[in-house]
Amino acid sequence: MSPRTVSVPADRLPRWTEGFCARHDGARIEVVDAALRLEGADGATAVISSPFPIRADTVDTFIAAAQHLPTTGVILIRRGGFAAAVISGGQVAASDVGKRHVQGRTAAGGWSQQRFARRRDKQVHELVDAAVGYAARVILPALPIEYVATGGDRALADEVLADPRLRQLATIARGPHLDVPDPRRDVVTSLPERLTTVRIDLVDP
Repeated sequence: MSPRTVSVPADRLPRWTEGFCARHDGARIEVVDAALRLEGADGATAVISSPFPIRADTVDTFIAAAQHLPTTGVILIRRGGFAAAVISGGQVAASDVGKRHVQGRTAAGGWSQQRFARRRDKQVHELVDAAVGYAARVILPALPIEYVATGGDRALADEVLADPRLRQLATIARGPHLDVPDPRRDVVTSLPERLTTVRIDLVDP
């Protein structure tokens, strides 16, 4: 058996499942533990998982739920920048993108290294502080929302959400953490697709 994982936008799920059935001489399809499981006649299997929790008992309701994007506040942060957005009705309803410079690592030692580390820590603090400000300005006015999703550097995103200015987000369910490049306008524009992209764990005979 050869296991692998692929990612597919949810709007392509109907075609993808039809293709799986065609490639594997038909398939038995069922919802198991909030995931969609396909088992081909030749022994191949595919387990489809959505980024958000799904309550479904049929294939059609699972696919419809996977294609539905709940109202979500999104915080993206990496050392190259940050962004905050609100996704509603399957679209970016509000967003803002910013940048703060954070120096890369250095191989220098001694006092020079310590000065560099202090300067870098200060830059990271300023980055997080600015990201909190953007999130407060973009996301808080959109409350109530269903989920808060993050992306980029997970540790920095956790720092942002731990800030007292965002305490209203603490009780909101956490959505997926996205693997994204430095947050830019095009990354924000792609959020609806990224947030509805499903994970498919495949095992081929």
